[in-house]
Amino acid sequence: MNRPISVLPGFDLWPGCLHPKAQADLTRLALAATEAAPLANYATAYGKAMSVKMSAFGPLGWTSDKAGYRYADRHPGTGAPWPTLPVALLDLWAALGDPETPPDSCLINLYRGDARMGLHQDRDEADPRFPVLSVSLGDTAVFRIGGTARKDPTRSLRLSSGDICRLSGPARLAFHGVDRILPGSSSLIPGGGRINLTLRRATVAHPLAPT
Repeated sequence: MNRPISVLPGFDLWPGCLHPKAQADLTRLALAATEAAPLANYATAYGKAMSVKMSAFGPLGWTSDKAGYRYADRHPGTGAPWPTLPVALLDLWAALGDPETPPDSCLINLYRGDARMGLHQDRDEADPRFPVLSVSLGDTAVFRIGGTARKDPTRSLRLSSGDICRLSGPARLAFHGVDRILPGSSSLIPGGGRINLTLRRATVAHPLAPT
């Protein structure tokens, strides 16, 4: 695997990290997961529906409603557990995330049309020492990242299908978001759009008991 590009301290990018077959395989797995755990436009704490459709893999999925943002062990619509994390994503995390502590959540975000994600921090995880690993599939996204204060300057870059980026260390709590996608820039996803898979460790990692 090639060395990453350090875009900002703690924000690393592996352009074209996934070859076309790996992209197609992950897309198939993500779309199959959304059959079992349907995509939804969750409401923010302010009652406004998000433009991005969301689901998840793993023991925990991220949800939002008027009660606030949180991780939950069941899909809010079906009441069923989230689909199991695929081995391919666990392998990516072991290689680029944290080799000793597995992820317990992978968000599946689908961007279509004018869907976007405003600047935000990933603060719902128990321990920010663990990175967030992001996989881009499908249409190119115009991604924006700044500092740990909302007023900090930001910079934009394009994330294409097969790119992987990691927020860790000084960038782990950086404000970031997606300004827009570029429709038609990829034919990977049936019906068009972009799927973003974000692996993370949401709960505290407990040390192994002595043997």
